[in-house]
Amino acid sequence: MPPGADPCYVYEPGHVDAATRAEIVAWLGTLRPLWEMRYSTRRPPPPGRQQKPLLRPVYWLGNWQFACLGYYEPPRRSRDVAVAAEPFPPVLARLVAQIERRVRAGFPRPAVPRAWHLNTCLVNFYGDRTLDGKVVDAARVGEHRDHEPGPVASISLGERARFQFVRRGARDAPPVRTQWLEDGSLQIFGGPHWKDDLLHRVQRVDDKLDLDFPPAIAGFRTRRVNFTFRYVPDEHVTPFAALSPAARDDVRDYMRTLAEGSPFFAAALVSEGRTAAAR
Repeated sequence: MPPGADPCYVYEPGHVDAATRAEIVAWLGTLRPLWEMRYSTRRPPPPGRQQKPLLRPVYWLGNWQFACLGYYEPPRRSRDVAVAAEPFPPVLARLVAQIERRVRAGFPRPAVPRAWHLNTCLVNFYGDRTLDGKVVDAARVGEHRDHEPGPVASISLGERARFQFVRRGARDAPPVRTQWLEDGSLQIFGGPHWKDDLLHRVQRVDDKLDLDFPPAIAGFRTRRVNFTFRYVPDEHVTPFAALSPAARDDVRDYMRTLAEGSPFFAAALVSEGRTAAAR
């Protein structure tokens, strides 16, 4: 580690080699990302909130944190908020194993919970959405923090993104760190400074290379894909059939859409039917 380097922050350009990148892009073509609504379509939104779609299509691996189940909404809960999802494909599983070894070898022990392992991945598709004949830039994320325990890792493909860490409550202050995330780069951050004291955001994504990543998404052009790997305590991850009736009702339509392209989710729906029949 270079002198003065922060042991809880890693940025490595060119981490993903050409063959691995090609394997990931081929796998992306098999996905059917979802456009989720922020809140349940079965119940009214919380007081003072308006129903709206998420800014971009997404896909989850390991466990799916459906927005309508309130994983990121207060009050903090652990039940019925992380639904078991399909495992990482081999190409991502290999990268995750490497990242986990790197974190355990290089990060301070207090920054890595004992049970920590990267068991969830959010695949974010950044690009342009066409609405009513107008092209809308959907390639940004507002200030937030990842409250899952332990270090967070991300791999970026495509156009570079301007990623910033900012202090809480200091929206107009200069960023604490600005990092351009390049094609094939790896970023890892953990510890209380990066995870708790600061918020982070994707302020912009370039549009210089005329990229359009698979899969084909109606009304959307993907110019960047980001894979964010986190740790959700295993006891918080619930099979679809074991969700509460209300939670199952909230996400069943999403599950049916996912099942059209995923044997894992198709089997989860079958399991729900068997469980209901046995009750």
